[in-house]
Amino acid sequence: MDFPIFLIPIIFFGLVILISSFFIVKQQTAAIIERFGRYQSIRHSGLQIKIPLVDRIAGKLSLKIQQLDVIVETKTLDDVFVRLKVSVQYKVIRDKVYDAFYKLDYPHDQITSYVFDVVRAEVPKMKLDDVFVKKDDIAIAVKTELNEAMLNYGYDIIKTLVTDIDPDAQVKAAMNRINAAEREKVAAQYEGDAQRILIVEKAKAEAESKRLQGQGIADQRREIARGLEESVEVLNNVGINSQEASALIVVTQHYDTLQSIGEETNSNLILLPNSPQAGSDMLNNMVASFTASNQIGEAMKAGNKKKKEDE
Repeated sequence: MDFPIFLIPIIFFGLVILISSFFIVKQQTAAIIERFGRYQSIRHSGLQIKIPLVDRIAGKLSLKIQQLDVIVETKTLDDVFVRLKVSVQYKVIRDKVYDAFYKLDYPHDQITSYVFDVVRAEVPKMKLDDVFVKKDDIAIAVKTELNEAMLNYGYDIIKTLVTDIDPDAQVKAAMNRINAAEREKVAAQYEGDAQRILIVEKAKAEAESKRLQGQGIADQRREIARGLEESVEVLNNVGINSQEASALIVVTQHYDTLQSIGEETNSNLILLPNSPQAGSDMLNNMVASFTASNQIGEAMKAGNKKKKEDE
């Protein structure tokens, strides 16, 4: 008996209807089933079945955490326009898929409106510097407002973040100049302190050098005086009196000086008396000068003493 050909389309149509009654819902997804345009049920992940031609998949909602970036331009308390990027992380509550699907047509627009409202209410209370410092406070205010509003629509606000704060270009340039000026001021202060330390240390070194130099000169003169004293004593021991000994020492040093100058190849021309009487004259002049100085000193002491007695 031959198979009726007219049954082939009927069987094919039946298979199509049967296959269409099965459908798959992916993980972290909810499918909304309607029957004749009326809500019937919500199906979750796995292989599901529906009545063909009666039930239909009205839509699907993701149960994953989603992110919406909202850019808001507003004005601060110090009249600076600034653009804030607010990232809202949200998800559909598993037990409120019905509310999320049927109560809101455009949830993104609803969330955006609340973000604009909160940001433009909070930022104008702050100065620009405070906006950078208190961006977490802005994010918390947005989250609080969104949670209260969106919970009734089946959405849970996980977190809100102020991810970017972008003032006007001229304001940013001015802020950079202020920052650079502050850093240059600090650098100048450090350089000034360093220069002051160098000057102080250099002065201390010079003072120490002068002290040591003076001490060396004093020691040198002390040794010279000791040598002269010993020379006079030696000459006195051989019958030469002090005046003759002094004259002899002066003449000897005079000629020693001439010899030293003559041995120096790079010395300039110096004219000095070189006669034997020159030493005696120099000694007489020195003695006369010391005598005059002593007389002047004694006179000044006597005058000061008399002045004190008169007072």
